[in-house]
This record gives sequence, structure tokens and C-alpha cells, in this order.
Amino acid sequence: MIAIIDYGVGNLRSVEKAFHFIGADAVVSSDREFILGADGIVLPGVGAFADAMDSLKKAGMVDVVKETAACGKAFLGICLGMQLLFDYSEEGGERVEGLGIFKGSIRQLPLDMNLKVPHMGWNSIKYNKECRIFANLPEVPYFYFVHSYYLTAEDRELVTATTSYGMEFDVAVGKNNVYATQFHPEKSGETGLQILKNFVGLIGGKK
Repeated sequence: MIAIIDYGVGNLRSVEKAFHFIGADAVVSSDREFILGADGIVLPGVGAFADAMDSLKKAGMVDVVKETAACGKAFLGICLGMQLLFDYSEEGGERVEGLGIFKGSIRQLPLDMNLKVPHMGWNSIKYNKECRIFANLPEVPYFYFVHSYYLTAEDRELVTATTSYGMEFDVAVGKNNVYATQFHPEKSGETGLQILKNFVGLIGGKK
């Protein structure tokens, strides 16, 4: 069973439907004990970093996320859910503390690149083919992005994929049981579904 953490932020049902489409058991939940007892955990998210952190705190999910990420179960962060795993964000011109599971910062995409911000649409990625959630992908896979802020990971060994949008930046990380992507696998067609299948394969959750 996969628990999709419900803390009032993000298009949770689209993530749930994508897992159901590939035949996986997945449930959106805000129940602490259910989440802690799940075989795999997903932390989605869209919107503002500060609001998401406030929502996590109000929902009592901060310790839950940290515990599930540390316990060895398969964990997947998506979009803002990836950013929240890091030390802090500079969104809004202020330093907003994140979960601090990984070292790194979230910064605004430059507005002087003659490109639209937010970065919205399809982009190819350069990925580490040894990363387990990237198994069986095309040589040059494309994924769907919607974001105005980007990750700079302090530990470069964490980074499993980058993309280029006026500049090159980190779009996926992985360490031990914890994986996360800036792009939306659930909105990225067959290639995105393959990411979810690979994640399910890590936990034996497919039926």
C-alpha cells in the first residue's frame, strides 16, 4: 500500500489516479498511523513553499515525513514535495526553513533569461541511468514541469537528473530509499508512468 500524504497542498487525486492506472494500491491520507504503516510514501505538492510548510506543520505531518523518509521505506517527493525536503527556500525574498532532510536551497529562476517564468511545459532531462526510478526510460526522456523556483543541492552525489531552461539546474535526487523529482510524473504520459512503475517496483506494491 502506498500512502499519498494529504496536507492540503497539491493535486493529490491526479497522483492517486496515476498509481491506480498502473495497478498500484494508493490512498490519499492524512492519518498518521496509516502513513507510518504504509509500504511506500509519496509527498506531492504545488504552490508556495512557505504555505506548504505551514500546512505540513498544521497537519502534524513534519515528523511523519521525517520519520518515513528515515525508516528505509520507499519515499517519493514530487514537485514542491521535492523542494520541501531541503534546508530552505528563498521564495518571497526571505529564507523559509524546509524539512532539512537533504542539504540544499531553493532559488527563483532568473527573470532576465528572456524565458517565461514560471517554467511550464515539457523539457528533456539528463539522468543517471543507474538510478532505479529511471529504469527503462528513453535515451532522452521528456517530462512536464510547472515551477518558478529550482533546487541547488549541496551534495552533488544526491543529484540524479538535471534539465536546461536558460540555465542548468537539478530536477531529481535520490539517496537510499528517498527519491524526488521537480517534474510531475503523473502528468508526463507513458514516460512519467514508467517512473511511478519503477517506484512501485521498489516496494513490491503492484498487484
